[in-house]
Amino acid sequence: MLIIGYVWPEPNSSAAGSRMLQLIEFFKAEKYTVEFASPAAYSPFAVDLKAIGVKQTAITLNCSSFDDYIRELNPAIVLFDRFMMEEQFGWRVAKYCPDALRLLDTEDLHCLREARRIAYKHQTTVDAGLLQSDLAKREVASIFRCDLTFMISEYEMELLTGTFKVDQALLFYLPLLVTQTELTAFPKRESFASRKDFVFIGNFLHEPNWNCVQVLKKEIWPELRKQLPEAALYIYGAYPSQKVLDFNNPKERFFVKGRAENSFEVIEKARVLLAPIRFGAGIKGKLLDAMVCGTPSVTTTTGAESMSGDLEWNGFIEDDNSRFIAQAAALYANEQLWQEKQNNGLLLLQERYRDVLYWESLKNRITDLLQHVNEHRLGNFIGAMLQHHSLQSTHYMSKWIVEKNKDKSHSSE
Repeated sequence: MLIIGYVWPEPNSSAAGSRMLQLIEFFKAEKYTVEFASPAAYSPFAVDLKAIGVKQTAITLNCSSFDDYIRELNPAIVLFDRFMMEEQFGWRVAKYCPDALRLLDTEDLHCLREARRIAYKHQTTVDAGLLQSDLAKREVASIFRCDLTFMISEYEMELLTGTFKVDQALLFYLPLLVTQTELTAFPKRESFASRKDFVFIGNFLHEPNWNCVQVLKKEIWPELRKQLPEAALYIYGAYPSQKVLDFNNPKERFFVKGRAENSFEVIEKARVLLAPIRFGAGIKGKLLDAMVCGTPSVTTTTGAESMSGDLEWNGFIEDDNSRFIAQAAALYANEQLWQEKQNNGLLLLQERYRDVLYWESLKNRITDLLQHVNEHRLGNFIGAMLQHHSLQSTHYMSKWIVEKNKDKSHSSE
């Protein structure tokens, strides 16, 4: 199988990187030969895929070299990492490897995240006008063109099937997952007494995380630190800009640390994780990691969306700042309450996030699709129609870009 990555996986930088590794390990366990290709610049923080038996290949956008590459590779399955990669390479895969099963991993719905960002900026609500944006048209079209799309959030699945009329047969619910090894380590986690301070962690290339730190710095921490004068707040995250680093203020016990070498270590040392998330989509890797580390959290409705189902949260969900601060202080100071919320997190992991709950059904779904892909596609006329127009329009646009790049190259000579 071939995975076309938006970026090279960085599991220590983002939940998206961890998820990609989970998918790679799943397909390897199913005896697939996995190759990972990406047009992105290679990052020094990327995992060494070759060390786990995955071939790495650099590919180029809008270049016919990919046509020869995909023809020669002739994969049985192609997995697109986010809809932008399907837009760029999907028509080429469909043209030169028409029998290959086309899978899409959304990470989260980008159109929902963007609609919420705009709504937050203008202090309004997400309505049909914001949701049905050009970005949504692109993303949903990509979902229709693929044979199966992995969805990380039940809310997003309902949005796709209800608002955008996507057939349930095109979707597969696959949240971020935890292993039995991680669950087995739970009783060995640091105790309430051995922990101190608050923590936030998030990749700063992701705008909701930068906004979250602003909220913590200006709205939450000034009052919370008055109530808990012995506590500090530590901010971790990959790719912090200078404006993030400038928030560091030891006098206020607000420490910006940047990239964490081991995110689990810094989360486990803290007594409580704070995540006043104002906009975003998907399920939040930081909140799942907090459960794994036995660290209760305080977040918002958006932060906890689709994560707990009918079960109790491993902390508190509060959208009002004063309530958020009060619950964070109570959770920090009350060991019995803290222990109760920590146990909620363990139950959530066991009931909703164990990998063994999903791998067998995913295996069966993919096996069935491989055996009946033509029948499956006949039931997806909208996808076939969009694929037809994509082959026509994108093909000629790409050829125009190739010729334009040739002209630039000749003129520079």
